Order: sequence, then structure tokens, then C-alpha cells
Amino acid sequence: MTNFSDMLSKAKAMQEKMKEAQDQIKKIEVEGASGGNLVKVLLSGDYEIKSIILSDAAKKEGQDIINDLIIAAYNNAKENLKKKSAEELSKATGGLNLPLDFKLPF
Repeated sequence: MTNFSDMLSKAKAMQEKMKEAQDQIKKIEVEGASGGNLVKVLLSGDYEIKSIILSDAAKKEGQDIINDLIIAAYNNAKENLKKKSAEELSKATGGLNLPLDFKLPF
């Protein structure tokens, strides 16, 4: 029975580490850029846009181009956030490849 108790306590410790990692990820801010830095998007760890910065050169472009640049910068930021989140999660799980929303059934 001791082995089961050990396993249970390790699982609970892992769950706590996962919670801490999720909390850390929410605090992360990443930047994405497009058009050679014509547009930059700052994204929070929970995928909220914090800011969109248009360079003076970008402001001279047409609306369609600006829209495309914003979308591309957001997508770049989203990819950067996925990578950063995976790094944080890997630290918490000792390299186990668990999903960010992983929860134990107890």
C-alpha cells in the first residue's frame, strides 16, 4: 500500500507543478512581428492582445495590407507563445509531454 501512497503523493505534486506552470504561463508576454517589423503584436499568456504597434511605414500602407500584417504578427506571436508555454510546461513536468490543461482525475 505504501507504493500506492507514494504514487498518489507524486501525482499530486505533479498536479501542483502543473498548476504553477499554468499560472506562470498566464504571466508571460510574447511579441510577434510581420513585414520586417512593420507591425508588432504583444500577446499575453492567455492569448489576449496587449498591444498592436504599427510603424510609420506600415501606417502608409492600405487597409488590406495593414490587416494582413496584423494577422501575420498575431500568428507569429501565437507561435512564439506556444513555444514559450511548452518550455515552461517541460520545466514543470521534467520533460514529460503533457497537455497544458492536463488534470488528474482526483
